[in-house]
Amino acid sequence: MRMFGLVGLLVALVVVGLLVKKQLGGVAAPVLPAGTAATAGAPAGDARAQSQQIQQQFKQSLDAAMQARPVPADDN
Repeated sequence: MRMFGLVGLLVALVVVGLLVKKQLGGVAAPVLPAGTAATAGAPAGDARAQSQQIQQQFKQSLDAAMQARPVPADDN
């Protein structure tokens, strides 16, 4: 009976290992925003410019998201 328990444990371990391998193999590279595609291969000395560009894009995205949207009128 102990042999069946050990075999079952090993089978479960193999299944979990295969699932973990599949999940880690499916991890894709992060997608860069359209504006940063040109600077993705820039040298490290350009880090300040990249940082400022990313901050500016984030601010623009945040401003666009915070724009007031018209509230539909209640027609009860």
